[in-house]
Amino acid sequence: MDMSHPATTTAPAAAATTSMGGGGMGGMGGSGCKISMLWNWYTIDSCFIASSWKITSTSVFAGSCIGVLLLVMSLELLRRSVKEYDRFLLRQHSAAPTAQKVTGSPALPAAAPGFRPTVLQQAMRALLHMVQFAVAYFVMLLAMYYNGYIIICIFIGSFLGAFVFQWEYLGVSNGQTSAAKEATVCCG
Repeated sequence: MDMSHPATTTAPAAAATTSMGGGGMGGMGGSGCKISMLWNWYTIDSCFIASSWKITSTSVFAGSCIGVLLLVMSLELLRRSVKEYDRFLLRQHSAAPTAQKVTGSPALPAAAPGFRPTVLQQAMRALLHMVQFAVAYFVMLLAMYYNGYIIICIFIGSFLGAFVFQWEYLGVSNGQTSAAKEATVCCG
């Protein structure tokens, strides 16, 4: 590498936009991806997550936007699935016959020790959490490309997902609705 000729690009400009060419950072190998660490509106030649997700036409970009929208909606579906599975487990537990303890002659219900899921039920809860966490992580990675179109699609997907999958009965338990239990919606 010849260091006798200094680079003519200023450091802030080089850090802001990088065109990944042959043998460039990350081994993109001639992919020509436009990646920016600043807010941008790139469409053609932008890449997301990997060099194989390169936008080559407006229709590919439109498909990517729809895919991001559906990905965020699936995150809301997963959040709802976690709630519904827990509700299912609680209904299943409450429907099970309660143990009676006999003290002398009258039969008294046993003190409720609480409900702890079985190993298989907890494994299913953990699996749902892991998938929810992974999807949320990919949404975060997509947002970090600072592409205005992709971020708008994330917001729209969040709105549509909440509209469809959070449309439920708002009963009050312990003085809070289900929305109050989720102070932040980031990262699972």
